[in-house]
Amino acid sequence: MDTATIRKVLRILRSEVPRWKVPAVGTIADEAADRPFATLVGTILSLRTKDAVTSQASSRILAAAPTPEALAALPVRRIARLIYPVGFYRTKAAHLKETCRILVDQHGGAVPRSIDELLALPGVGRKTANLVITVGYDDYGICVDTHVHRISNLWGYVRTKTPDETESELRGKLPRRYWKTFNDLLVTFGQNLCVPVSPWCSRCPVEKHCGKVGLKRSR
Repeated sequence: MDTATIRKVLRILRSEVPRWKVPAVGTIADEAADRPFATLVGTILSLRTKDAVTSQASSRILAAAPTPEALAALPVRRIARLIYPVGFYRTKAAHLKETCRILVDQHGGAVPRSIDELLALPGVGRKTANLVITVGYDDYGICVDTHVHRISNLWGYVRTKTPDETESELRGKLPRRYWKTFNDLLVTFGQNLCVPVSPWCSRCPVEKHCGKVGLKRSR
């Protein structure tokens, strides 16, 4: 898939996205007073958790503690109760409290705007850090989750084995104008149509551009 084709594919997906259910983290950020902080919290909670549960848990914890200062002041047990039943809720509760303590003590209560500083926070990996940059700060980053990694390889746009490798390849290949929105487009596409098991190729608006690399079964 060359640059002209990826431009065409992303343009088509952008026109289709309004018909599909969008990822939870973007909705959480849109409703928050502190967009970077809400993005950080929502993304940490979203790991191994369904979107509906992430949305509800994020709403509860941000209503109780809308700032890093407020969240850092809560006992871990209270945080755990507020975010239950997200996956690994006890671990995430401890990470959230410690992350917020660091934000208060080292960053003046603000979420840092650099990948390296974000990666130094407990429970924050490259996916979370890049989402804070792109969704939270509307800045340039490339967030690669399982959908982005899988679909980019399915298309034949990259040939990589890990999400980190995919991010590196995309940074060198994907036109910069698409960096901010690439994750949202592919996650929405991957959740609604290009699903991991037996994707809906018969309904896909970009099927003719797809390399179908490694595809074993489709509908």
